Amino acid sequence: MDATPPPAEGTITTERRDALLLIGIDRPAKRNGFTPRMFRELAQAYTLLEDDPGLRVGVLHAHGAHFTAGLDLPSIAPSMQRGEKLWPAGAVEPLDLGSPGLRRRSKPLVVAVQGITFTLGIELMLAADVVVAADDCRFSQLEVRRGIMATGGATLRMAQRAGFGNAMLHLLTGDEFGAAEALRLNFVQKVVPAGEQLDAAIRIAETIAAQAPQAVVATRLNARQAIEHGPLEAMAEFVAVQQRLSRTEDAAEGLRSFVEKRAARFTGR
Repeated sequence: MDATPPPAEGTITTERRDALLLIGIDRPAKRNGFTPRMFRELAQAYTLLEDDPGLRVGVLHAHGAHFTAGLDLPSIAPSMQRGEKLWPAGAVEPLDLGSPGLRRRSKPLVVAVQGITFTLGIELMLAADVVVAADDCRFSQLEVRRGIMATGGATLRMAQRAGFGNAMLHLLTGDEFGAAEALRLNFVQKVVPAGEQLDAAIRIAETIAAQAPQAVVATRLNARQAIEHGPLEAMAEFVAVQQRLSRTEDAAEGLRSFVEKRAARFTGR
């Protein structure tokens, strides 16, 4: 790893590990508080994951003791007041909200969180697919304490995961809660001892990457369709999607590996 400290305004690191792209939030001196540069670079990293055919799964993590304290308000407030987008036009939107002028992610993303995981940090992990949390996590969706509203997906996804009352408990008080509560509310999927979260997330990502890529993407998109548009719309796609997948080289390889009693070697074709 490069020992050079990140610039004062922070940066987003990327590291390829075979079919994985590790995306690192890197501004530990400021608890990884997000600046405009970091917003831009994070979207660029998600776009790289989406567009590179050799990459199958992303792993979002953070350098230092904390995931992120959220927005660096002094640097972000002027753009917020002007209503400006912080993600570059045409890029993949890390919050996966389907905002106009931005693209949506199709490939899976696993997140490892630790320490302070406030506001934007919660919204980034709720926008991902699988979250591994260190047992030292401190979560807070505290926008109401700053006179603003959470607009990165928390008002949508907290209620969806945990129910309206549980969402309001944390959204309207801005209180702090730990990893056990996040697990109870389905905000995270696994809790591990602090320091083990990234390795655990990488193991999950590697397992996903070993599956048939087109089937993984189709499965993820169908589940998202069901959540956002209802089960009937998702069910309407079953036959066409299965027909398309069953004609791929990977489906043939899946059948051969079953007959030959061996691990499948998927190519994404």
